[in-house]
Amino acid sequence: MKAHNIRAGNPTMEDVARTAGLASVTVSRYLNNPDLVSERSKQKISDAISLLKYVPHAAARALASNRSRLIGAIVPSLDNNLFGLALEVFQDHISKAGYTLIVASNNYNAEKEREHINQMVSHGVDALFLIGNSRDEAIYQLLQAKEIPYVLTWTVDPRHQHPCIGFNNHTAAATVTDYLLDLGHQKIAMISGFVKNNDRAYERLQGVRDALGRRGLILPDEYLIEGPFGVERGREAFRLLMSRPQPPTAVICGSEPFAYGAIFESKHLGIDIPRQVSITGFDDMWLASSISPRLTTVRTPQQQMGVLAAKYLVSKLKGEDVPTPHPLETELIVRESCAPPV
Repeated sequence: MKAHNIRAGNPTMEDVARTAGLASVTVSRYLNNPDLVSERSKQKISDAISLLKYVPHAAARALASNRSRLIGAIVPSLDNNLFGLALEVFQDHISKAGYTLIVASNNYNAEKEREHINQMVSHGVDALFLIGNSRDEAIYQLLQAKEIPYVLTWTVDPRHQHPCIGFNNHTAAATVTDYLLDLGHQKIAMISGFVKNNDRAYERLQGVRDALGRRGLILPDEYLIEGPFGVERGREAFRLLMSRPQPPTAVICGSEPFAYGAIFESKHLGIDIPRQVSITGFDDMWLASSISPRLTTVRTPQQQMGVLAAKYLVSKLKGEDVPTPHPLETELIVRESCAPPV
């Protein structure tokens, strides 16, 4: 393949068409709706684009397809790699379909999330990737009125009103609680994120309470500490729990950074984990298998959510009637941070 009669400067779509030996309309179709182009033509156009180092003009593509080719993602935090793992594979899959990802963080603030959603809608995003299901119904009404596909991740919707690709937080938290109960623990505490406007934190707390209730136990107020997510809050909460007149023998952490902070603080206090106190996490982030002691935790399907969310939204943007999958599985990962109470 040779580049024919290419003028100086940036190559155009017409230059690509001439080099590929195809009509300009075929190249346009390849750039905007590649599924409508034959594999043979796709290869010719791809080779021509590589040869000419052609970069499609985003505004022109948006005008031609009546789409911005932008997909927005709003996550609670960019502080750790929890949401980053899902976004990385999400971005990879939508990029292959010709979409660009824009990301915003709301710092677990419902009003900030509303602002970000309104901004993204005003900028013409084609679809939205959201975390959780705790938001004003007016937001969903706006997205539906604008015909903007969206998907909720890290959660399930028992009412089946919104498309969700996530897991059952209640069940996952109950599973880790049952594990500690089976070890013989009865004085079990929890370090949780704020449950207001956070359905994931709320469901995890309820899962712990329900598992305890099935064994005739409760979660006393002095054994529950809510706070902003982070390692430092985990340290503070663990220190406070250990200062109780009757400290717990096990601490369930509703987020992994809480667990890391608790383990760090245990070393500062001279408390042996797990001989004196057992600690569990939630998510199985990269540090869980490296920290000492290695953390017993709940593994959540972070990358799987990213892949499936991308496939769902891209399919919706193609006009396909695609169902969301059943709730994804979590897994209890038993390592070294738990033991029977002394």
